[in-house]
Amino acid sequence: MRIRLLVLITLSFLAHTTRAQEPAPAFKIAIFAPLFLDSAFDDQSEYRYAKNVFPKFINPGLEFYEGAQLALDSLNKEKINLEVHVFDTRSDKESIQQQLSGPAARNASLLIAYCSSAEVKIFADAGLRNNIPVINVNLPNDGGVTGNPFFVMLNPTLKTQCEGIYRHIQKYYALNRLIVFRKKGMLEDRIRSYFEEYGKNTAGVPLKLTFVDLTDSFTLNQLTPYLDTTRQSLCVAGSLDENFGKRLASQLASLKKQNYKAAVMGMPTWDAIKDFTKPDYRDLEIIYSTPFYSPRTDKVSLSITNTFNTKMFARPSDMVMRGYETVWRFVKLLLLYKNDLASNLTRKEFNLFRDIDIQPVLNKQTMTLDYFENKKLYFLKWQDGLIKSVN
Repeated sequence: MRIRLLVLITLSFLAHTTRAQEPAPAFKIAIFAPLFLDSAFDDQSEYRYAKNVFPKFINPGLEFYEGAQLALDSLNKEKINLEVHVFDTRSDKESIQQQLSGPAARNASLLIAYCSSAEVKIFADAGLRNNIPVINVNLPNDGGVTGNPFFVMLNPTLKTQCEGIYRHIQKYYALNRLIVFRKKGMLEDRIRSYFEEYGKNTAGVPLKLTFVDLTDSFTLNQLTPYLDTTRQSLCVAGSLDENFGKRLASQLASLKKQNYKAAVMGMPTWDAIKDFTKPDYRDLEIIYSTPFYSPRTDKVSLSITNTFNTKMFARPSDMVMRGYETVWRFVKLLLLYKNDLASNLTRKEFNLFRDIDIQPVLNKQTMTLDYFENKKLYFLKWQDGLIKSVN
């Protein structure tokens, strides 16, 4: 807690300033994150909260910055010539539009943004206007961006996730009874349409999916008509609602004890569910997709983990790792391809903790490029309280 507070205090002096010590920087990098400095400090730079209080809403942006800072420290050891500006997107003094209009961002060679849904298009438009690659680190949302060869999404869209889930089921579960349990809602309808659309266009044999609508308080008796004690079933959670997903998994785990043969395929939101470590779920095979899996056994991951353990008495979060790999990877690409970075965003030379497969997304009506998106998905399986990659 004390170390993290010191990091945050340091950030209040770093925002909008140059990071590197080189006298004539070759490339300018702008990093945007929700740091909430004005919420944490008053006009005299005094911390607004008690010494033992650290608001949770600050964590994600700060953790992303911590990872980015560690990557910059590593790059600095290589004597790389950079000028890095850090912007607090929750500043009370400047709006994001004002930050993007300033010379530090306008003249940058690369923009890296941890942003909200409402901010996606603001960053994308700035990149297009100034011919600067923009890396959206966290959101699986294109924000309505079209015709933008400078915009990159590292978190795949829901459409990409559904297509990946469909292909995974085709490969490993096509002979199972396939039931998509869902609740009513706009997102749930979109998930169904993605499955059905991909089924119509797949090069393989289309899946025979049965869609079943459930209420929020569904019971075991509403699931059993679609399951079997002699034939394996794969139950797909056709909703992003974590509570719906946990209830479905819990009910299926109970039915496994009654000799029903079933496994469950979850949505990408299941990456945040920690309950699956509990004994109640031990007998159920639980699978879900994520683009952000890393076993953390490589040298860099172990070094980051050791740094956090010794200095912060904590384990680095996934957002720390994302901050590190994003800054390290795209700065390395920038140094290699220089002013031609926008034409080489799909290159894979500097994948670090995980594979990143950035591909162009084409507009089906105009057959022109809308943006770039990471298409790589990992499928993870919870079984007997342990998690492992299955692809």
